[in-house]
Amino acid sequence: MTGPDVLDVARDAMTTLLILIAPILSIGLFIGLTIAFFQAVTQINEMTLTFVPKIIAVFSGLLFMMPMMGRQLGGLMERIADRIIAGG
Repeated sequence: MTGPDVLDVARDAMTTLLILIAPILSIGLFIGLTIAFFQAVTQINEMTLTFVPKIIAVFSGLLFMMPMMGRQLGGLMERIADRIIAGG
């Protein structure tokens, strides 16, 4: 494998990583901002109020997005395997 091939695989892996984590991170961000706004309006400073809804939202988002994530990771593995077979 040459240098450009390694960079192509790394770029493909990073792109796949960004595609996988973007929905989950945006769910956490949205829930966090919503709760922070709620806390600012009501002046409730309970620390557990931020963690529990975020954890529930992120886990449900993971369960909902799991098929898409599996397809993306399977596609990445197929592309890497094709490069290994074609190069070897």
